[in-house]
Amino acid sequence: MKIKLLVCGFILFSATTLVSAQDSVVRIGIAGPLSGSIAHLGKDMDEGALLAIEELNSTGFAIGGHNVRFEGVSEDDAADPKVAVQVANKLADSHVAGVVGHLNSGTSIVAARIYNDAGIPQIAPGASNPKLTQLGYRFVFRLMANDLQQGSGIAGFSAKTLKAKTAVVIDDRTAYGQGLADEIIQDMEKGGIKVLKREFTTDKATDFTAILTTVRGLHPDVIAYAGTDAQAGPMNKQMKQLAIPSTFIGGDGLCTGTWTELSAGSNEGYYCSQTGSSLDKVKGYAEFQQRFKARYGVDPIFLAPQAYDAVMVLAAAMKAADSTDPHVFAPFIQKTELSGAGGAVRFDSHGDNPKAAVTVYQVRSGKLAVAAQ
Repeated sequence: MKIKLLVCGFILFSATTLVSAQDSVVRIGIAGPLSGSIAHLGKDMDEGALLAIEELNSTGFAIGGHNVRFEGVSEDDAADPKVAVQVANKLADSHVAGVVGHLNSGTSIVAARIYNDAGIPQIAPGASNPKLTQLGYRFVFRLMANDLQQGSGIAGFSAKTLKAKTAVVIDDRTAYGQGLADEIIQDMEKGGIKVLKREFTTDKATDFTAILTTVRGLHPDVIAYAGTDAQAGPMNKQMKQLAIPSTFIGGDGLCTGTWTELSAGSNEGYYCSQTGSSLDKVKGYAEFQQRFKARYGVDPIFLAPQAYDAVMVLAAAMKAADSTDPHVFAPFIQKTELSGAGGAVRFDSHGDNPKAAVTVYQVRSGKLAVAAQ
């Protein structure tokens, strides 16, 4: 049996009674980088999940005839796998019913074993390394497309639309960056693009002059970057300073509303991919965006809608199982389908979302505009 749930409207479940002191408290862990260079992305994810929790509490959500009050437990993993292990152990010891996170692939992968051993379902809003759902853990799920899908999208766009014949690929040495770069290179070579060189930086770097000087001498048609906006921004500025004419394209880690700001406008005309359908085509995103902005005073950046949907998936599974015990409701996650704020959600046997799409955007007048889907 499939469980279908609409979450794009203002009301998820019919309101019954107000939250009271006698309500059962269910804690949801939210893990991501709340400090460091990509804290803005972690905060965006955190706020999306917390908005879902607030809205669920406002409806008088009930299980087994008893009202349930959700509490978000936000933890900062600083985008560091070592810290993520500490965070995962802390959340497991706190007996959370489920975890929304982590943001990065590297942190999600190392934390998955801890959640699995504790019997806690983990729903990653955007960690895209395929390894996450290949670990053999039964209750690890991912909402967005993985790097197999995204690498193919970037390579295909570079070959078919940009007519690229040569490329240089750069990654940030994280599990996300290396995994995405591997797929981009593989798919570019399959598509007839010669990869002249693969370069490496780090997710803490700010000076890319040495790498870019080498790249300039190779004259690639395309520079593909697998990393986040925190590095892509200054990289783009330095590309302009060095007068590098190559077309730049990156993955979803830099395809954010803050990329232009971080690049001081040097990313104009460049491309990036996002795992998901164009948001203007997602039923329910416009209403979510309005509610998010009314709550926080800003627009969502990137993963807020997926984090929101992750909480709603957990709630739907609890409703279907008539239980808030993760050992009881976790098997129902696999059967859950919903029309979410970030797009259609369902899960295959591995825990991946086969409904996830890949959209390529171009920066035009500082804004992301759909280039291909």
